[in-house]
Amino acid sequence: MPNPLQPARLRESLPLLLAAFAFFCLAGGGVLVATARPDLAAQAWFASAAVVLVVLVIDIVKALFKGRMGVDVIAALSISVGLALGENLAAAIVAVMYAGGQLLESFAEGRARRDMTALLGRVSRSAMRYRGETLESVPIEALKPQDRILLRKGEVVPVDGRLLTSSGVLDLSALTGESMPVAVRLGTEVPSGATVLGDAFELLVLRESKESTYAGIVRLVEQAQVSRAPMARLADRYALFFLGVTLLIAGGAWWWSGEATRALAVLVVATPCPLILAVPVAVIAGMSRAASHGVLVKTAGALEGLAAVTIVVLDKTGTVTSARPEVSAVRAEPGFTVEQVLGLAASLDQASGHVAAEALVRAASARQLPLTLPQDVVEDAGRGLSGRVGGHLVVLGGSGYVRSTLADGEGFARLELDGGTAVVAVGIDGRPAGLILLSDPIREDAGAAIAAFRAGGVRQIVMASGDRTDVAEKASAALGLDAVAGDLTPEGKVELIGRERKAGVVMMVGDGVNDAPALALADVGVAIGARGSAASSEAADVVLLADDLGKLPLACKIARRSRDIARQSAVAGLVLSGGAMVLAAFGYLQPVQGALLQEVIDVAVILNALRALRG
Repeated sequence: MPNPLQPARLRESLPLLLAAFAFFCLAGGGVLVATARPDLAAQAWFASAAVVLVVLVIDIVKALFKGRMGVDVIAALSISVGLALGENLAAAIVAVMYAGGQLLESFAEGRARRDMTALLGRVSRSAMRYRGETLESVPIEALKPQDRILLRKGEVVPVDGRLLTSSGVLDLSALTGESMPVAVRLGTEVPSGATVLGDAFELLVLRESKESTYAGIVRLVEQAQVSRAPMARLADRYALFFLGVTLLIAGGAWWWSGEATRALAVLVVATPCPLILAVPVAVIAGMSRAASHGVLVKTAGALEGLAAVTIVVLDKTGTVTSARPEVSAVRAEPGFTVEQVLGLAASLDQASGHVAAEALVRAASARQLPLTLPQDVVEDAGRGLSGRVGGHLVVLGGSGYVRSTLADGEGFARLELDGGTAVVAVGIDGRPAGLILLSDPIREDAGAAIAAFRAGGVRQIVMASGDRTDVAEKASAALGLDAVAGDLTPEGKVELIGRERKAGVVMMVGDGVNDAPALALADVGVAIGARGSAASSEAADVVLLADDLGKLPLACKIARRSRDIARQSAVAGLVLSGGAMVLAAFGYLQPVQGALLQEVIDVAVILNALRALRG
C-alpha cells in the first residue's frame, strides 16, 4: 500500500536537496578548475544554476497565480542573464545563495504543521460495540446509526449518540468551555468529543463519525484556515520596491555602456540575499529564543504576527481560569457549623471521583479538618451521593437531589448567590445542613500577563467563552478586560474573531476543542498546549508549552525584537547592495566579483541577524 506521507516528506526535503545539489556543483566546479578542466567546471556551474532556476521559476509562477510577487524575481533574473551571457560561475554563486536562503526559510517554517486529520487523534480510533449481548472492538468508522456502544470512565465519546442508561456525567469543557461536569439523563443526546467522568454507560449511535459534532469542528478549522489570508513575507515587502530600482539601474547601465555584462553585474549584486538570508536567520533566532522560554512558534509568519498583535482574545476556562473548581464559601444552616458541614461532606466525597469532590477534600485538608472514612456509600451519578460518616447519615449533591432525601417540610434557606457559582447542597441526618459554593478561580498569572500585554502595545483584550455569560462577565470584570462574550459556540467564536480582525491584528488564546476553529482563523492562534486539547494545538500557530500565561507577552516582545533586527539587517544589506550596484553600473565590478562582494555583505547581515538569539 502506498504511504500517503511520502509526497509530503518529499516536499519537505526538497529545499535541502536543492541546496546540497547547488553547493556541490559549485564546489565541484572549483575542483575541476584546479585540475585544469575548465570546460567541465563550466558545465557543473551551469547544472547548478539551471536546476535552481527551474525550481525558482516554478515557485514564481505559483506565487503569481496567488497574486504575489517578491524577492524571488530578482534572483531568477540574475541566474537567467548569467546563463544567457555564459557567466556560469556568477549564476552558480547566485543559485547557491538562493537555495541556501530557501533552506533557511524552510527550517524557519518548521515541520510542526501536521495533517489536519491529526485533530481526530483526541477521539479513540475504536469503540466497544454490542453484538447481541457480547462486545466487540470496531473502528469508529464502522459505527452506524442505531448501533449500541459501551463507554467507560475516562474515554472520549467517539460519535454523537443518545444515552441508554439512567444517567451519566460528562466533561464538556473541551467542546463548550463549560468548566463544571455536566450530568445527563436517560434519552439525552451526547456529543462526540465529550469525556466520560462518571460510571460507564451505553450509547445509541445517532450519526456516523464523519457527521459527528467533533468532525464538524474539524471542518470548521479547515474552513477557517482556508479563509485566513496569508501574511506577506517581510522579505517580499521590501523586495517589491527594490525590484523596480534594480531593473532601472541595470537597464540604464546596459543602455549607457552598451555592455550586457554590466547589467548582469548589477543584477548579481542586487540579488537581495540580505533579504533571502538575513530575514530567515533573524526569524529562526527569534523562534529559537521563544522556544527556550517554553513558547513553540510554528511558522515564520506566526512570529511576524506576534510582533504586530494589537488585539488579544482570551478563552476563559483553562486559559484565564484554572479549570479546577475550588471551594469559595461554606454556608451552614442553623444548628450546624461550617467546619461540620465541610468536614462531613469532604469525608463522604472521599468515595467519589467527581471533580467537585476533589475540591471539597482539598478545602477540608487545607483547613486541617479531620476526615473519616465513609461507609455504605451510594452514588447516583450526576446527582449526588449518600453514606454514613462517623454515625451521621450524610447526603450531598444538587439542592433538588438533597431536598428529596430530607424530612417533610425541611428545606434550605433562600440565600443570595453570586452569579455563575456552582453549589453543592449538604444534608445531615435528614436535615438541611448547608451549602458549599464552588468557583473556577482566576489563574494567578493572568493579571500580570494582561498588564504585560497592555504595556507591550495591545490596545484591546476581549474574553470569548463558551461558558455561561454571567460566569464569563464575572471573570472578565476581575481582570479588567475591555469586552466579554459568553455562551459562544465554536461558530460564535469564529464570528467574533472575524469582527475583531477588521480592527487590528488578532491573537486568540485557547485550550479546548471548541477553540480550534477560532485559533485557525485568528492572525495568530495560541494554544495552551501544557494541558489543552490536541485539536487546539494542531490548529494554533503558537503552542504555549510552559503552563505560564506570562510567557505570551514575553514571546510578543521577542518577536518584535526579531522583526526589528530583521529589518535592520535587510535595510543595511540593501543599502550596501545599492552601493555595489552603482559600482557595477560604472564597470568597477565584474559579475563574479559582484557575486563575491555580495557574499561578504551576506555574512555581515547574517551576523547582525544572529543578535536575535540574545537578550
